[in-house]
Formats: sequence, C-alpha cells, structure tokens
Amino acid sequence: MKRDSQKPNLVFLHGWASHWTVFRSLQRAIGQGFNMRALALPGYDPITQGPSGRSPDRRDDVGALVNALAAQVTQDCVLVGWSLGAQVALAWAQRFPTQVKRLVLMGATPTFMQQSQWTPAVSASVMNQFATALRADPAGLLRRFTALQTRGEARAVRVAHQLRSALFTHPLPSLDVLEAGLALLRETDLRALLPRMIQPSLIIHGSGDAVVPIAAALALSEKLPQARFVCINGAGHAPFLSDPHGVATLIREFLHESFPTPPSV
Repeated sequence: MKRDSQKPNLVFLHGWASHWTVFRSLQRAIGQGFNMRALALPGYDPITQGPSGRSPDRRDDVGALVNALAAQVTQDCVLVGWSLGAQVALAWAQRFPTQVKRLVLMGATPTFMQQSQWTPAVSASVMNQFATALRADPAGLLRRFTALQTRGEARAVRVAHQLRSALFTHPLPSLDVLEAGLALLRETDLRALLPRMIQPSLIIHGSGDAVVPIAAALALSEKLPQARFVCINGAGHAPFLSDPHGVATLIREFLHESFPTPPSV
C-alpha cells in the first residue's frame, strides 16, 4: 500500500512466538486515516523481511533488535507494541526519541523476570522450566503458551483461534530464534530508562492477563512521565484481539490527545 505523507504512521510490533499478522483485526478496526505497517521481529518472518531484513547477529540483545527494526522505518512514527514487542518499543523510543512520537503498549512490562524490588513477574525457575519445555517440544510448548495467553479471557475461543492462526499458518520461527527471544525476556530490564522517556504513552492491559500481571502494567504507567493506563475488562494477554474496536477507539483518541511539549533531548 502506498504511503500517504499526510497521515500519521503506526508501526506494530508483535510478541514472542507470534507473527505480524496478529494485528490484522486491530488494523481493520482502526480504519482509514493512518499509514499502518506491522514489522516482523528479526527471524520471525524471513519471507516477508527478505534478505535485506537486517537481522541482527544477536537476537537476544534488545539494542540490536531496535537497530535492525528502526533501519526499516524511514519516517517518524507511533509504535504499537504488544508483550515482547512493547519492550522493544520502549527501548526503541529511548534510543531514537526523535523518530518515535508516541507509544501504545499492550500486555507490557519493563521486565518479565522477577528482579530486586520487582515482584509482579515470572520467577527464574518458571522461566527455566519454560526454556526446557521449549527445547523438548517446541510446537507443544507454543500451543500451551497460546492457551496461557487466553487465560482470564472472556472470549477465549475466538482469541485462541486468532493467536493460533497468526502463528501456525506460517513457518514457525526456528528454535534458535525462540530461545533468543526467551533470553531477551529473561535478561531485559528497562526500569531505569522509564523516568527519562519523553513520549506520551498509552498503556492498555487486560484485566485477566495471566502472562503479565496487571500490577506490572500499572507500575509501568506510574513510572512513565506521560502515560495513561486503561484496563480492558474481561480481556487476557491480547486485549487488541479480545476487543479490537474498543482498543482501536482508545488508540485513535490517544493520537488526538494533547500533551505538554517534552524537553529537548
């Protein structure tokens, strides 16, 4: 689709063990008035990215991922990140603050692992069990992870179908890519950069999210200087699939909302 220079640019970033097509229902609900592009995280869609997809040497390093993705976007944009994609969006906004104008973060946390003074997260032992199960049976683990993402979801059957369709109707990422993504989730801690973020941010979270506790998303919104938190009742880890029209309305309203001019960087 030809880009309209008069329209805002929305760039979508998917989560671990997902695919860029997971955003199609949300993009349809957002509708006209925007240039929309969903990027594949490096290694997730070699057919779409092609040989010039700028896949970084280290896919377990958030800075390398940000550099690879930012090189594919030649204009300023609003980043819409989900789960791991939300972490990448935060790091991208901090590294390239003039390129990223606003953030929409869904199922988001600055760190997925329990850390010092950060308990609303996954323990190291659970993450290690997850990694072991991935090596033993990648496809089985991905199916169980899909089920986990729909836990607490009022529309679980529909959302699970969309999650499975986005992932299993395309070539699965290699085990190396999935393991690197787990390492990224295990090691990335963005808490220190949050107070320095200049972009207005919209935090959208499902009330029943079983992957990222709602306390983590609330803490994230409190630490960001210009953030608004919205809870989607009855949604799990993928609120944009649970209620695409409601989330689309929130995003459109947020993009027209006025915020104070940030200090120069």
